Amino acid sequence: MLRTHTCGELQEKDISKTVKLCGWVGSRRDHGSLIFIDLRDGYGLTQIVFDPKTDPAVHKEAEGLRGEFVISVEGNVESRPEGTNNDKLPTGKVEVRARKLEILNRSLTPPFEITDAINVSEEARLKYRYLDIRRPSMQKALRLRHKVCKLARDYFDERNFVEMETPILTKSTPEGARDYLVPSRVNPGMFYALPQSPQLFKQILMVSSLDRYFQIAKCFRDEDLRADRQPEFTQFDIEMSFITEEDIYELSEGLMKKIFKGAIGADLKTPFPRLKYSEAIARFGCDKPDTRFGLELVEITNLVKDCQFKIFHEVIKKGGLCVAINAKGCGTYSRGQMDELIEFVKGYGAKGLANFKVEKGSLVSQIDKFFTKDELSAINEAVSGKDSDMIFIVADSLRIAYDSMSNLRKLLGKRLNLIDEKRFEFLWITDFPLFQYNNEEKRWESEHHPFTSCHPDDVGLLEEGASLGSVRSRSYDLVINGTEIGSGSIRIHDRKTQELIFKTIGISAEDALTRFGFLLDAFKYGAPPHGGVAFGLDRLMTFFTGSESIRDVIAFPKTQKAFCPMTNAPSAIDEKQLNELNIKIKK
Repeated sequence: MLRTHTCGELQEKDISKTVKLCGWVGSRRDHGSLIFIDLRDGYGLTQIVFDPKTDPAVHKEAEGLRGEFVISVEGNVESRPEGTNNDKLPTGKVEVRARKLEILNRSLTPPFEITDAINVSEEARLKYRYLDIRRPSMQKALRLRHKVCKLARDYFDERNFVEMETPILTKSTPEGARDYLVPSRVNPGMFYALPQSPQLFKQILMVSSLDRYFQIAKCFRDEDLRADRQPEFTQFDIEMSFITEEDIYELSEGLMKKIFKGAIGADLKTPFPRLKYSEAIARFGCDKPDTRFGLELVEITNLVKDCQFKIFHEVIKKGGLCVAINAKGCGTYSRGQMDELIEFVKGYGAKGLANFKVEKGSLVSQIDKFFTKDELSAINEAVSGKDSDMIFIVADSLRIAYDSMSNLRKLLGKRLNLIDEKRFEFLWITDFPLFQYNNEEKRWESEHHPFTSCHPDDVGLLEEGASLGSVRSRSYDLVINGTEIGSGSIRIHDRKTQELIFKTIGISAEDALTRFGFLLDAFKYGAPPHGGVAFGLDRLMTFFTGSESIRDVIAFPKTQKAFCPMTNAPSAIDEKQLNELNIKIKK
């Protein structure tokens, strides 16, 4: 080995030892005759001192050291002089007095400083990712990611799960986001798809009697990106046979307890609360609510259905809703602040934002003349208004009313400092709708995916062809602080029901065989009841590291345009490759 210790290892117990260290030159300080450098590797930092009295030749060579040179140093471990200890470093009480120095590689001046205190664009960080990863916070995040994976593997191994790999080159079965396609050279005109998830393969494994499967799985989705999305991402993928939802909840909560304790020392209280989808929408306006603070929504449609305010009246007449929120203590908001909030909800499709200030127990507004005293009193009672509160109301379609008010709630929660950023609030959302209506395509589609079982109490509704919007599923999401961290369901395990679901969402029998024939065929040979769940590793890592974006916890992520600035991928390919793949680029 070129080194005896890492740069984060030496302690007072090592004083008087002769050691060899290797790493990158960090900061360099020339104090007259003495030269100090901070030698850094992936484990930490050690101060090296070059003294001409120790070895003039080594000291002379150290004068030429520059930032990010890769060097090897041999010397004796000594105590730092009195008053120079650095208590922020594990190695802060010692230094190495260099006797030998070898420059292993030189470096150009980096485009940014290798420190956590940098002010540089994300584009530059991703272009020089190999430099960005040298920063201590990135080193810590990626090493912690390894630890979390190890904790998960141990957890599943203790419970008799089998880790399996499923294909990356597979069949295109589009039922959610767009697939990434890979042309086949040996099968001209044919394409593989990169898996959006291992969904069908893990169900096949259940049919194969491998009844406890898990995988740290790579998934690929060609969709518009945000801070918490990437074209390729990683998830803990889990499937079990002969189980119910309760088995999934218990297993998942145990996994969360283990990795949160092992990663950041957090003791989680289980079981996690549960909330039905319908109640989550009614109280918070969304299916992944942040329950660390109040400001819950209140539907007041029935209270104002007979009011004289034309906007409310027209919306209700068309089947819309009026949804209110009590912004505690916001009665002093200025006109400018109010206008800002109005523009905010318009960004989510709302046409406006009505407001009432609570004064002396009554609601006061520019539009209060359109409401009777009883109507105003009923609204105030419904939202528990107190003096100096501000009541905001959006009247619109169900989707827009709840979406805009849900996001207004989150904005107010931050502005009013109601959110304890150190808390972790877990919540199971259950009883999702089995279907959702696609207004653009004028058809029903699966809320999650078409392999999700129907709620046993609603099977009759499905078979009778009743309103599909009222049919519930056996699906569940795990939410942490308003972020969906995991999703799963009890699956369909018989061919007849699966074919009925396909038919309901507009997939013909012929199309179903083309896309999913191998799954339907497998169901002919005794498929067990089964279900599973998947948790986003990248999203979990943002909780452990406090990162705003999953790009900070992935070694080589893409930008929001699915581009890699370091490799310049995606890139054009030459005509020869295109010809081999029987592909012609349309100009």
